[in-house]
Amino acid sequence: MPLKSARRFAEIAAGTPPRDPAVIMRRAVVLGGGMAGLAAARVLSDHADEVLIIERDGTDVTAGPRPGVPQGSQVHALLPAGQVQLDRWFPGFTAAAVAAGAEPPDPAGIKLIINGVLRTAPMPASQSPALITTRPFLEAMVRSRTTALPGVTFLVGRAEGIRVDGDRVTGARYITTDGEPVTVDADLVVDAMGRSSRMSNWLEADGWPSPPLRRMPIKLNYATALFERDPRISDVSVSVVQQEATADGLPRIGGINAVEGNRWIMLIAGYGDDKPSRDAADYAQRCRRDFPSFFGDIAERARMIGDVVTFHQAESRRRDFHLLDRLPAGFIAAGDAVASFNPIYGQGMTSGILHASCLSMWLRSGDGDPAGPLQRPAMPYFEQVKVVVDAAWQVSTFADLALPHVEGPYPPAYPLIRWISGEVATASMTDATINAALTRVTTMQAPPSSLMRAGTVLRALRLGAVRRWSAARSG
Repeated sequence: MPLKSARRFAEIAAGTPPRDPAVIMRRAVVLGGGMAGLAAARVLSDHADEVLIIERDGTDVTAGPRPGVPQGSQVHALLPAGQVQLDRWFPGFTAAAVAAGAEPPDPAGIKLIINGVLRTAPMPASQSPALITTRPFLEAMVRSRTTALPGVTFLVGRAEGIRVDGDRVTGARYITTDGEPVTVDADLVVDAMGRSSRMSNWLEADGWPSPPLRRMPIKLNYATALFERDPRISDVSVSVVQQEATADGLPRIGGINAVEGNRWIMLIAGYGDDKPSRDAADYAQRCRRDFPSFFGDIAERARMIGDVVTFHQAESRRRDFHLLDRLPAGFIAAGDAVASFNPIYGQGMTSGILHASCLSMWLRSGDGDPAGPLQRPAMPYFEQVKVVVDAAWQVSTFADLALPHVEGPYPPAYPLIRWISGEVATASMTDATINAALTRVTTMQAPPSSLMRAGTVLRALRLGAVRRWSAARSG
C-alpha cells in the first residue's frame, strides 16, 4: 500500500467525529439493515433530512440471528478498528454495551495458539475494554441507536430495484410485507444488501456496467455451538487456534469467546472436504481430537445451549467499483456488497463500519459547494473504500494462499513476502513490539504495509536469527 494510501487509511480509521456536518440532501435510502447499512444510515443522518432503511428482516434482532444473516449464529468478531468507529459515531457505545451485558475478556483467559505454540507476548494496551459479543447482541444495539436518531425510519420490505433518470439514481423500489410495490424518491441510494446483492444486475438493466468481480476460492466449513460458561471447566475468555497442518495434513481453525449471558460461543472450522457436521457427538469428538484440551473440556462437560449450527462459504469476493469508467450519480455500495472476506479473520463488520467513515469523508468533500458530491458519480467514495478493502483483502487472501487447496493467483514476489511475513508472525509470539505491530494490522487499525517498515522487518529477522542460533546450540 503506497504512502498516500496509508495516510488515507489513517484518516478513515480516525476516531474523532466530524464537526458541524452540513445537511446536503432531502432523502437518502439505505437498502439493507445489517451492520454496514446501519452504520451508513448513522452517517447519513448528519447530511439528510430523512433516511429510510429498507430491510426485509423486521424481526426483533434481540430474539436471535436474522434470517438474512445465515451466519448470524456463528462466532463474530468486532475488531478494535470497528469498535473505535462505533464509539466515533455512537459516543459511549462500548460503555453502554458493557453495561448491557457484554463481558470484557479477562487478559489471563486470552489464549492465542499458532501451530501448537501459545503466544506469550503481552497484548497491546487499550484505553477501552474489548467488545466481545454475539452478532445479534451487537446488531440489536446498533439498530436501536440508529433508528432512535431524528429523521431515520426503518421500513420492513424487500428491495426490488432502483430508479434511474438520465445519469443518476433517483429512487428505489421495494415490496412491503403485504406485497405492495412502492417506489421512493432518493437523492442517494446505498446498496448494503450483502454479498448476494443484485445491484449489479439492476445497473446493467439500465445500461450501466457492472463492477469487475474478483473471487478467491476458500471452501471454508465451520460449526458453532453455545455453552453455559462454567469456570470449573475452563478459565478461557477468548481463544484463537490456527493450525496450518495437523497430523492428518489438514489446516484447521478454532475459536472461543466468552459472551453476554454467561455463555461461551465456540467455533471449529476446516477446509475443503473437512466438514464439521451438526451432530453434537461429532462436534465434541473434533474438539477433543483436533484442538487444545480446553475445547474438548467445554464440548464434553459444559451444558450446550441449543444445537450445533454449521455454515459454508465457498469464496471471498470483491466488486471493484473503483475500476468502472461509468457510474450513475446518487449511488454507493457498502459492506459485503463491495467485498466479503474469509469470515475466520473477523473483518466483515469492521470493514462495513469503516465504509461508513468513507461515506462521511466523501459527503464532507464539497470544497465550498455543499451539494457537490451528490452531483457527480461517487468515484471519490469508492477510491476511499478501496483503501479499506485492499487492507482486509491483502491480510485474508495472503493467508488463504497458504492453504493447500487454494491455487492462486499469487501476488508478485509471493515467496519472499511469505517468508518475511512468517518471520514477523513467529517473532510476534514472544516479542511485544512485533506483536503490537502485527496486532494493529490484523485488527484493521493499520494497513499491512506498516509491517514492511525497515525497523519491524529487521527486528523480526534479528529475532529469527537469534532463535535459530539458540536452537542449533541446544541441539
